[in-house]
Parts: sequence; C-alpha cells; structure tokens
Amino acid sequence: MSFDLCQVSPASNPYLIETIGVEIWTIEELCYHLHENVYLVDSSIINEKLCDWIRDELGLKRLYRILYEQLEKGDISGFITSIFREIGYLNPEQSRLYLEKIGRLEVQPEDMKQKFKGDYLVRCGMFSNAVSEYQHILDRQVPGSLGTAFYSEVWNNMGCAFARMFRFEEAADCFLNAWQLTHTRKMLRSYVSVLPLYLPENVYEEKLKALGADASVIGKIQEYNLKVANEAARENELSPDSSRAPHEMLEQLKEEYRRSRGSVRKNQEAEAQ
Repeated sequence: MSFDLCQVSPASNPYLIETIGVEIWTIEELCYHLHENVYLVDSSIINEKLCDWIRDELGLKRLYRILYEQLEKGDISGFITSIFREIGYLNPEQSRLYLEKIGRLEVQPEDMKQKFKGDYLVRCGMFSNAVSEYQHILDRQVPGSLGTAFYSEVWNNMGCAFARMFRFEEAADCFLNAWQLTHTRKMLRSYVSVLPLYLPENVYEEKLKALGADASVIGKIQEYNLKVANEAARENELSPDSSRAPHEMLEQLKEEYRRSRGSVRKNQEAEAQ
C-alpha cells in the first residue's frame, strides 16, 4: 500500500503487523491499518516495539514520549488517537465513531475480544491465524465464564477456518466438539456436512450411527445438503444431470483435501530434515 502524500518520511525498516503479515513503512499506513483493523488492536500491535519504531524509524520523538505514557497507563484509546492526531488522520466525527467502537470492544471479556479477532481474521482469509486465536481461547477456557454456547461457537468457527483450508478432518473434530457442547442442529449440520468430504461412504455411515443423533434430523440435513449441492452445480454448470453434479463436486473437494494433506506432510518432512 502507498500514499500519494506522506507528511513524515518513510521508515528505512518496516514495522511488521504479524497477525496479518503486513509491513508498515509510513505513519499514514499505520493509521490506515489501525483504523481499518480495529479487532486486531491489542498488545500484539500496541506495545513498546511500536513506540521504538515510531521514534527510531520515523523520527517522531515527541509522539514516542506521548505513546509511551499512554502505554504505561494502559490507555489503548489514547494511544491510538494520539497517532491519528499526529497527522490529522480522522475528522472529529470519524474519531468519535472509532472511539465508540474501541470503547465497546475494551469492555468485553478477553475471550470475547479474541473471538472477535479470530472471526475477523476468517473474514480476511487469514485462516491459519484465526485457528491460533480460537485455540488460545480454548486452551485457557474457564468453565462457566462465558457459557457453553460461547465455547461451542468458538469450536464451530475454528472448524469453519479448518474447512476453508481443506483440512476437513480437523474441521470435523471441531464441529463434533461444538455439537457435543450444545447439541444444536446448527452444529450437527456442520459435522454431518463435512464428513463426506474426506471419508469413504461406509465409514461415513458408521460415523452417523455412532452419533446417536435423531435419524430424521440427519435425514433432513442430508436432504438440505443435496439441495445446496444441486443449486451450486447448476450455478457452476458442472453437469446437466443434477443427481451426478453433487458427486462430481464432492470428488473435487476430496481431491483438494488429499492434495492439501500431501502438501502438509511434505512440509513436515522438510522441516524435520
């Protein structure tokens, strides 16, 4: 990303926003990412390292002192608005709206804030990073702190992130955990829907029997999945035979899954060497 007008000379060395893998070279870029990625604003960005970069790379020593004071106070809103104010990045109305958003976020429990962050990363296509955020929540889970439904949703969303990476087996484990917590149809649908993407038909049927879920509910989920597959097939013009199109789509997804698993194994072997 570049800007036509920079009020401060670009840095010689960039500041890396590790969560999204973005290098920042100017204060304008920093302001942009702080404004656009509000759910990523936490200690991974707001820290001493950023303060030092602003002082050493941008030469903004006065701003550095202000930010360091805000950091010691734990004033995230003051920290960010001080950066915006340095170059007049936001007008008063924009600043007010941003502070309201930050304020609503700051009062949330830590697990909720991290879930917002994970969900945002999924929307940005940063699936692996999102999985890490969800896993942190589950690792430190305090029973009863936010309720069973919350952690079921975290498991479900982590499953969605795995599925978007064609890691269907991990996705299925997540969906199963989500369903076991709440036994809702939504979670059951996610689990039942992902199983055929990596399991042979006979193993798939065995998994369904082991669930112990209502057969009529599973039947309705399968009917719904078939309907969605047929609609997608027609949209993509895979085949005029609607009964054959879902099978073609399923085989294509399975092939993608096998390729992704092969790639993972190769990377693991390379790292081991």
